Amino acid sequence: MILLFGLKTVLRPLPGRSATCQSCGLFFQHHLEERSTKFTLFFIPVFTTSRSYRITCSNCGQMSTISSRQKNALAR
Repeated sequence: MILLFGLKTVLRPLPGRSATCQSCGLFFQHHLEERSTKFTLFFIPVFTTSRSYRITCSNCGQMSTISSRQKNALAR
C-alpha cells in the first residue's frame, strides 16, 4: 500500500490598504498576503499547519511579516 502525503504552501491575496511605509516614509497602497502551509494526503489538503501574513509596499517593495492581530486591525 502506497501512502502519498506532503506539505503545500498556498498564497492568498487579501484586500490591501493605504498607509505610511516604514521604509520609504511615503503614503502608498500596501498589498496584504496570507501564506498558509497545508498538510496534504493524496494531493488533497487536509488541515492547515501554519499561517503567516506579509504586507508589501507598492512604492518601494519593502516586505514585512505581520501578526494576525495586526492583519485584523488593517482589515477594519
